Amino acid sequence: MKIKNLLFAVTSSLLLCSCATIDKPTTNAADQPFDLFPGEDTIPIMSWYSIPPADLSVERFIELKEAGFNLNFSHIYGLADAKKALDCAQQAGIRNLFMCGALIGKPEEIVPQVMNHPGLAGYHLQDEPQKVHIPVLAEANKKIRAIDPNHFTYLNLYPVGATDPFMPYIDYIHYCAKEVPTPFISYDHYGIVNNEIRGNYYQNLEIISKEARKLGKPFWAFALSTAHGSYPVPNVAQLKLQMYSNLAYGAQGLQYFTYWNPGTETWNFHDAPITLDKKRSSVYDFVREVNAELQKRNFVFMRSKVEFVRHTGEKLPLGTKRLETLPDMVTKLDTHGKDAVVSLLTKNDMKYLVIVNAGIHDDMSLTITFKPGVTRIRKDGTSVAADKYVDTLTVGPGECEVFAWK
Repeated sequence: MKIKNLLFAVTSSLLLCSCATIDKPTTNAADQPFDLFPGEDTIPIMSWYSIPPADLSVERFIELKEAGFNLNFSHIYGLADAKKALDCAQQAGIRNLFMCGALIGKPEEIVPQVMNHPGLAGYHLQDEPQKVHIPVLAEANKKIRAIDPNHFTYLNLYPVGATDPFMPYIDYIHYCAKEVPTPFISYDHYGIVNNEIRGNYYQNLEIISKEARKLGKPFWAFALSTAHGSYPVPNVAQLKLQMYSNLAYGAQGLQYFTYWNPGTETWNFHDAPITLDKKRSSVYDFVREVNAELQKRNFVFMRSKVEFVRHTGEKLPLGTKRLETLPDMVTKLDTHGKDAVVSLLTKNDMKYLVIVNAGIHDDMSLTITFKPGVTRIRKDGTSVAADKYVDTLTVGPGECEVFAWK
């Protein structure tokens, strides 16, 4: 099992030098994303390090689904267990990211055995690859896609500051995307450390969002759901801040690390949604609450295009830009010195203004006024005319306000 890195070997400023540039997005059909939920706005939500081999059962997968997950990723190396995970996922009504120890070395043998399984979502290649790993992964990816072009291959990238020191971060993103062309970019970076927002958290979102657009691919991002080291036990505010920030930047898939306690003492993992004694912690219900709310607003974020993302506050996060120009329908927007993410999304003939309280401790006063014709998208997904509300709203820590107009 590969555990996420906590210590960064190189500073992000060094890694951002010598950045690669791509003027046009790729148009190779093999690189285009697969629609996991055709005709729906359902957000793909995946549980990372999920139900272990010894506990694979339909009941456990149903429990996972009830927490709002529609994709499962269990770390499994044996083929028989990997097939059992597919069976359980199918019976529970979700799908599984397939992992098997023999997949990379023997794709011609493994893929035909599972490629037609209804419980299959895609194939896991590797977590946080370095440059030295890429040639083998590139060959495996090519073979898997040739055998099964109907399911995605999955590669999860390092966060900024944690890559191979001989390859700047943006070069790393483009190198992996070119050599191992998966349909979307996935990366992990956990925003809350020592009960504060990590200094380069939004910088990483800025980079991934921008580079994914250059590559013509969507991106998937994470929230941390298991405490370890300097990462605290997550609460609802922390989870919402991470997930709504991901969506505000255009993420088209969401992931949690982890669902099940990994069981290693190296990082002192604790308070996972499912604990070592196989019971639910409070975090299980936090995750369930957040996922339910996100899906009620899924139509705002899925298949939307990011027009801009800006920030407010006395001191902007590293790598971000200040909100200086308001959308045409907005006549005033004031967060009264508090940190916020402000994103404008477009989808068909609709525009969505997304405002996230980018703080995990305090309420934010949001004063906002509009021209006529704007609606407020509430947490339950329903719409109400914005002018029915007072001009100044209280936005809780990590909470998100959404407004829409044509």
